[in-house]
Amino acid sequence: MDAHLVLAFVAACALISLAPGPDLLFIVANGVAGGRRAGVLAALGMSTGLAVHTVAAAFGLGALIQAAPQALTAIRLAGALFLLYLAVATWRGSRTAALEATAAPRRSLRRTFLMATLTNLANPKVILFYLAFLPQFIGTGTTAWPATAQLLVLGLVLIVIGLAVDGTAGLLAGTLSEKIAARPGFRRAMERLSAAVFAGLAARLLTDSR
Repeated sequence: MDAHLVLAFVAACALISLAPGPDLLFIVANGVAGGRRAGVLAALGMSTGLAVHTVAAAFGLGALIQAAPQALTAIRLAGALFLLYLAVATWRGSRTAALEATAAPRRSLRRTFLMATLTNLANPKVILFYLAFLPQFIGTGTTAWPATAQLLVLGLVLIVIGLAVDGTAGLLAGTLSEKIAARPGFRRAMERLSAAVFAGLAARLLTDSR
């Protein structure tokens, strides 16, 4: 692979990962609602979703999506419904936050991981991002690696950089949440803020992806 292209890709990935977006908001919301482990596992779930997107893009799912664009509409609707479900469930959970303020996070860590993975997989913008962004950094010529191998390497770079940023954000959000978890009113407010974030992401998915 061309070293200049790889360095340019690393710089672009760093800028993209640092920019606040739906995935980062989702991770922070889970960290606030469930603590440090929930925040970090949400970041790991997002990275798992990116790994699936990377493999799919490398082995030709992108061509299939381009041939059947209506599939993106179905994915968009499914993702929005899933986020709305999370918003409602989190809001309902906030009603008992005061009674369980000193207890361990109620949402299982396995569920947090799965939710993050499914949320990433259900976002059609991630698919479009892979189709539009990664090919710009694929080298050509007789000495270039096969396109599939290049896509896998570029996807791995994106995942590593994204996980470093997202994991840090989830850890910080969870640390803040755990330090003030003993305050029932604040915990309830944070639960409801998380619910609002999930609902906002669902609305954005429905409007911006049209």
